[in-house]
Amino acid sequence: MGQRQRRVNESIKEIVAELLPGLKDPRVGFVTVTDVRTTTDIRQAQVFYTVLPDDEETRRQTDAGLRSAAPILRRELGGRLRTRLTPELQFVLDPVPERGRRIEELLREDRDREH
Repeated sequence: MGQRQRRVNESIKEIVAELLPGLKDPRVGFVTVTDVRTTTDIRQAQVFYTVLPDDEETRRQTDAGLRSAAPILRRELGGRLRTRLTPELQFVLDPVPERGRRIEELLREDRDREH
């Protein structure tokens, strides 16, 4: 990944994180943007996020709200981003926290078996 793409990714992350609290969709609550990955041509961006509370219903509602808000966020992003193209936004629930919880669970089970 080049320097330009890294700068664009960071800009998108900051702008989307700034715009999310202003959404009027009640399905989008406490969302944290954790990462952005654009394609090399900057036409598409995967926006990784976490949500609290981290339960199945909240994740499902947030996903629906973010998919619905993507065109609005993209339009706002286009006004602020200094690129020729404004990428399509695809929101992806960040798998890292779930993996971390699973690792903690496995370690706890291992410790319990040893004692």
